[in-house]
Amino acid sequence: MEHIVNIHIEKLPEGVYLATSDNLPGLVAQGRTVTETIEIARDVVKKLLEAQQERDGQLKLTDTSDSFDYPLIVSG
Repeated sequence: MEHIVNIHIEKLPEGVYLATSDNLPGLVAQGRTVTETIEIARDVVKKLLEAQQERDGQLKLTDTSDSFDYPLIVSG
């Protein structure tokens, strides 16, 4: 089953990107590009969800539905 985790990405003064999440405490990922940051965040989310499921026996996230919004980032 797939779940939705909303992440916030911001560019830091050092030129790297930082990803955090209000609905998944503990998520912190940093990368040189937005794409790299998202890939790292995806790996961190998987590990956090595995730990949450082991500890609580359930996940506290929104399941994906048949329709949802997804911001597609393209370079131009």
